[in-house]
Amino acid sequence: MEKVHILLYYKFANVKNPKKFAKENLEMCKLLGLFGKVLIAKEGINGSVSGTKSQTDKYKKFIRKIPQFSDIVFKEEIGELHPFTKMVVRVRKEIIRLDQEIDISKRGKYVNPSEFLKIYENKEDVIILDARNDYESKVGRFKNAIIPKIKTFREFPKVAKMLRNKKDKKIIMYCTGGIRCEKASAYLVQKGFKDVSQLEGGIITFCQQYPNTIWKGKCFVFDKRLLSRVDAKNPPISNCKFCNIPCDLYQNCKNIECNYFMTICLECEKDRNCCCSDKCYNKYKEHLLKKTIINRFKKQKINSVIN
Repeated sequence: MEKVHILLYYKFANVKNPKKFAKENLEMCKLLGLFGKVLIAKEGINGSVSGTKSQTDKYKKFIRKIPQFSDIVFKEEIGELHPFTKMVVRVRKEIIRLDQEIDISKRGKYVNPSEFLKIYENKEDVIILDARNDYESKVGRFKNAIIPKIKTFREFPKVAKMLRNKKDKKIIMYCTGGIRCEKASAYLVQKGFKDVSQLEGGIITFCQQYPNTIWKGKCFVFDKRLLSRVDAKNPPISNCKFCNIPCDLYQNCKNIECNYFMTICLECEKDRNCCCSDKCYNKYKEHLLKKTIINRFKKQKINSVIN
């Protein structure tokens, strides 16, 4: 069976007609038979797609033929199955939402993976800052990194306030592929931070080049996989919410009114029907009962019409 190639990419660049570009992008993706999700805005493109090597190679050529994306960097992983179930291309106000006026040209300096590793080896006095959401950091992070308690990237301004007394300190940020650091580092510079850098290529690139070094745990990704394969052999650094055994399996609480995102082992998932509490389990049972009654009613109605 042919391997699935997964591309992760972004670039901030001027897109004059996002709707037209999105339409062309979707048409090409469907023509090639790709799966994935792509966001397009006036400020650029942010996406992840999957397909065969031939399909993804053709897609890369398609994007790079566009002048402002000729030097776009594609981070690539290989898997067994598609991490997406359909192909979606959407137009957005921002390709990564921060809800702040940002001059992206003033983003932080790049630190490549080799330089980043040397900073650790030399025990330099720097702040390593995780620019991701806290549930991502829970299952994987760089050694000694500061982990902000934020649920969405839009909350990042809280991080600037948290570090307001560290404006003269050297700060190096990281995220999954780099896009959040582009905006977050520019935001910190805008707020008066003097020495801001970002890990070039993000966690994915670093782990591909320097596995089994300073990265601990697994790398969370926003697709069906939830965890990237770049560090698949790393032991879990998080624990099951209920039995506390080492676990990095994420699931949503089945009570749709709750939808709490939790690490839960397979045994507890089975025992608790993937619900985060007894209250949610009772709500989930009510939901199933209502669904069963509705389905029976529909079936009876269809049978009465047929007969």
